[in-house]
Amino acid sequence: MSFEYIKGMTWGWVGHADTWDTPEAEHSMREMAKLGINWTAIAFQGLQSHPHATTIRFNEPPMVSDAEVVAAIARAHALGLKVCLKPVVNCTDGTWRAHIDFPDDAQSPDPSWSVWFANYTEFILHYARMAEETGCEMFCVGCEMVAADRRADEWRSLIKQVREVYHGPITYNCNHHQEEKVTWWDAVDLVSTSAYYPETEWTERVPVLRAFAESVGKPVFFMEVGCPSRNGSAMQPYDWTHPGEVDLEEQARFYRTMFDAMANESWFYGFMLWDWPARLYAREEADQNRDYCMYGKPAEDIIRSFYNTR
Repeated sequence: MSFEYIKGMTWGWVGHADTWDTPEAEHSMREMAKLGINWTAIAFQGLQSHPHATTIRFNEPPMVSDAEVVAAIARAHALGLKVCLKPVVNCTDGTWRAHIDFPDDAQSPDPSWSVWFANYTEFILHYARMAEETGCEMFCVGCEMVAADRRADEWRSLIKQVREVYHGPITYNCNHHQEEKVTWWDAVDLVSTSAYYPETEWTERVPVLRAFAESVGKPVFFMEVGCPSRNGSAMQPYDWTHPGEVDLEEQARFYRTMFDAMANESWFYGFMLWDWPARLYAREEADQNRDYCMYGKPAEDIIRSFYNTR
């Protein structure tokens, strides 16, 4: 399989009911398309109550409906964008999905991996069928499931079932610093990662990623990477709760540093930047916004310039 360079942006996270098929959502995606992108990851959540629960809810409030997801896919395609459909499981108690975990002992009386994976497979196959029916150009089977990464047999079984209903390229989005720890990359078509590396770490991390890409023999891209526009976030870009004050230049500096570090890496297949909401703040309010979105901020021009020269 050959892939073009991914000049992408993640749209719509986390997917709130009744926000995706609106004039505001259409405006948001049209503004996003002006960045010179060729891909978007349409990302949304299913919910389980806590990290040891086995029931996963989706396609019901407060999550987006199937009709809203289909409408977003159609809108992206109408704008000439390729779509990676990205359903993600979250915990309603606020625990990061990386901590979804169960005992490895199959005889344990506690909730088990087998029950959880059965329900997770139902969740993922639902959207894999949608991706097939709507012509999505890529499908992501999971995101930052650090504790679950060790369950190679279950992931292989899941991906095999996805391939029975979806016939496009498949990726898995591991967490940063987990790239070398996943043992089942051979089961997917593209390797992707949440590359939230501190701005001072890019120089040392790029050679490691280069060697990893050579060893895995698959296209590698960043399914997530970005930085909030707040003071201190360039050193911990993964932390959406960081309390720093608004700092548009810090966000811009992070993007300059990352793009410079990755500009000449021939093994690298691109970015799906984080992120662009379904409802934008007013452009004239950009200098008051502390979040990842770069709309109306200096980082927007940096991204557009980089993408337009690829």
